[in-house]
Amino acid sequence: MAASSPRGRGERRGAGTLESEVLAVLWATGEPLTPSEVQAGIGGGLAYNTVHTILKRLHDKALVVRDAGGRRGAYRPAKDAAELTAEMMHQALDKGPDPIAALERFATGLSAEQAAALRGFLTADGGGR
Repeated sequence: MAASSPRGRGERRGAGTLESEVLAVLWATGEPLTPSEVQAGIGGGLAYNTVHTILKRLHDKALVVRDAGGRRGAYRPAKDAAELTAEMMHQALDKGPDPIAALERFATGLSAEQAAALRGFLTADGGGR
């Protein structure tokens, strides 16, 4: 039986989780990082090859770019966290069977501060149009 430990050999993180962790490290630094630097930023004993593979996958998805003007082999995010989140929300609404119902569920789950901010954005933007 495998011993249970945080992120031990018995527990595997899915590709989506690893991609999110890599992006979080890149967003947190604000500068291009090499795979070794990303590996150190994530911690948890991930192999260099795993980090490099995740960076290549993110590059193939156009979520990171290789830093052409700086350090060789360094990567930086193609979009900031807010831009990527907004893009994912738009995609979810575009693919869903009932986007109005999804928006209603989303809006009813907002905090008072978030709801006020959303109202302000919509009002300032002429109702989102």
